[in-house]
Amino acid sequence: MSSNEMKKILSLVRRAVEDYGMIEEGDRIAVGISGGKDSLALLRALTAMREFYPKHYEVVGVTIDMGFPGVDFSAVRDFCRACGADYRVVPTDIAKIIFDVRKETNPCALCAKMRRGALHAEAKRLGCNKIALGHHYDDVVDTFMLNLFYEGRLGCFSPVTYLSRRDLTLIRPLLYCEEHEIVWFANKQRLPVMKSPCPEDHNTEREHMKLLLRDLERDNRGLRKRIFRAICKGNLDGFREIDRFAYLKDRESGE
Repeated sequence: MSSNEMKKILSLVRRAVEDYGMIEEGDRIAVGISGGKDSLALLRALTAMREFYPKHYEVVGVTIDMGFPGVDFSAVRDFCRACGADYRVVPTDIAKIIFDVRKETNPCALCAKMRRGALHAEAKRLGCNKIALGHHYDDVVDTFMLNLFYEGRLGCFSPVTYLSRRDLTLIRPLLYCEEHEIVWFANKQRLPVMKSPCPEDHNTEREHMKLLLRDLERDNRGLRKRIFRAICKGNLDGFREIDRFAYLKDRESGE
């Protein structure tokens, strides 16, 4: 708990949680775990933060098993147990429906919709009132740019989203964590990161946008930080500029 990487991630997660009022006393939070670095880092941070956070809450990990053959979640189960969190794997036929039955040429949107539905249903079944998702700082910028480029609109996901039909609240506590910080954290903490079995992995519009922004950043140092700051200054989709930590200013200046 005292390691530098843990302190850094916990500091960023706590800031985001407090800035946007993500966690309240008595919350039962389902963490959507894909097996990737982001969701595992999120679960590790939220379970560790319970040790000192003034509001008491519960954490349970939930994995939606897409149905790809040969995928073993036992290492994730052991990891959740070591973190002091319950863990559930929800078996589905999503992969079969998308790739074998429907033979989708652009499967990502339908896949995401089906996974969301399964996650929301399991969270309700487990008595959770909130779902924590592993979207981080870079995802905010990528999503904004994807909406601009492919849909011609200014928009992003929100830090906190209430789903009235499900009576669930979605929270994104990794908002202030840059992807390279999560990679560093995952390596130092030896998180049991799983390789995605999806055949579309690294062949999506999101991945192409990441590469484009990486190339633009080479000649425009700090580009991602300025885009993130613009989203916050514009109060876009629930984002807002937080002055008391001067956090965004530090990010923009590269400190």
